[in-house]
Amino acid sequence: MAVFRFMAVVLIVLGLMLLGADVVSMLERGGEPHVRSLFEIWALFSATGVEAFKAWVADGLPQPLPDGITTVLGLPAFGCFLVLGVGLAFLFRQSEELGE
Repeated sequence: MAVFRFMAVVLIVLGLMLLGADVVSMLERGGEPHVRSLFEIWALFSATGVEAFKAWVADGLPQPLPDGITTVLGLPAFGCFLVLGVGLAFLFRQSEELGE
């Protein structure tokens, strides 16, 4: 249980860091909003990995799945990490004993 709570905190912190990076990018561009997607974050670490994954998804999976996966990976990165972190924090929160 403690491991999942720790993972929730890490995901929430990562989501807030990505939100802060998006705000800094917006300020650098003079107020023009730019929200990084999961594809863009992944491309920061491995540009060829993203292109290889896109090709594999298009060729290796049946038709409705590639569109769904592309849509999910096109979502804002900060939102995905925050939602996962808050969801884990909610699911694995400490329960209070009602007996006392």
